[in-house]
Amino acid sequence: MSAEDVYRALMQSDSEVGLATVYRVLTQFEAAGLVTRHHFDSGQAIFELDVGDNHNHIVCVKSGHVEEFTDPVIEERLENIATELGYNLTDYTLTVYGVHKKAG
Repeated sequence: MSAEDVYRALMQSDSEVGLATVYRVLTQFEAAGLVTRHHFDSGQAIFELDVGDNHNHIVCVKSGHVEEFTDPVIEERLENIATELGYNLTDYTLTVYGVHKKAG
């Protein structure tokens, strides 16, 4: 969710919280490791709960819709590439962009 999405959800539940407060709290949650901030090509920051798993994202370039996915084959290939190049892989980020069939 974006900060604006969180703000709209709070407003619908009759909470009296300002948008600046939402940004401040999300930033504090990020610093505490509770959420992860992503910046996709839309330019808008998206926050998701950090549940400790390793997953990837696919983003529709028309609608901005983001979906998560995991793929053990991709993970294994990245490990192999890192090893071949003399690295011990500690983390990675993979974001795939395309046009969803419903958007395009």
